[in-house]
Amino acid sequence: MPSAFDVFSRQCPSRSTLEDVTGRWGSLTLGALHEGTLRFNELRRRVDGVSEKMLSQTLHALERDGLVRREAQPTNPPRVDYELTPLGRQVSERLLNLIQFVEGQMPEVLSARERYDAMRGETRAEARGGR
Repeated sequence: MPSAFDVFSRQCPSRSTLEDVTGRWGSLTLGALHEGTLRFNELRRRVDGVSEKMLSQTLHALERDGLVRREAQPTNPPRVDYELTPLGRQVSERLLNLIQFVEGQMPEVLSARERYDAMRGETRAEARGGR
């Protein structure tokens, strides 16, 4: 049975969810939360390089999509915990498989980058009349 959703159509709502999940901060946030419930600052430390603003925006988007649950504790000072929903756990498991695959292929990727950069360097030198 064909799906009612088509991510390749610009009007399809699945496209924005895919963007939330596969964007740099979304995928790293989901991966970090796969390890367990984290507070905001713990999550920010785990997702090295994310700004407070970007993490906040990412968490809001993932919560809106039903992938992350935010639980505020009535303590002083206030405590907010973030955890994956069952749907978020399923998504993060698939992302982690991709992440592990990419990490395992990095020697090949780095070699490809070196070849590409070397070739591009030669092409630029030729364009400047160096060869």
